[in-house]
Amino acid sequence: MGKNIIAILFLSRGIAHREHLWTTSLARHLALEAFYKEIVELADTLTETAQERYGMFKDIPYLEPEGEADVADELEYQMEQVEEMRYKAFDKADTPIQNIVDEIVGLYLHTLYKLRRFK
Repeated sequence: MGKNIIAILFLSRGIAHREHLWTTSLARHLALEAFYKEIVELADTLTETAQERYGMFKDIPYLEPEGEADVADELEYQMEQVEEMRYKAFDKADTPIQNIVDEIVGLYLHTLYKLRRFK
């Protein structure tokens, strides 16, 4: 299950980076740039930390976007998936890993705030 969370983070990075290149809004451009750079760092930290605790994730799936949804709606959906899976993937009492997931969810929320408020 942990590998599925990592796959979602990789998908989010790709979607945000593509939209960053296509948008004509400076606010969206900057918000998405910050997101795709930070999500890579957090995904890396989560993966390495979880692999130390739970073993290697050798078969992280490659996910494709499901449609042409607004980038904010798509990132919100992916954030909800991460929140839904987090306690199935990693023990709830494993606070070092859960704290990293908290940072990930916080990044999604902060990015969604910027995307929806600053056009």
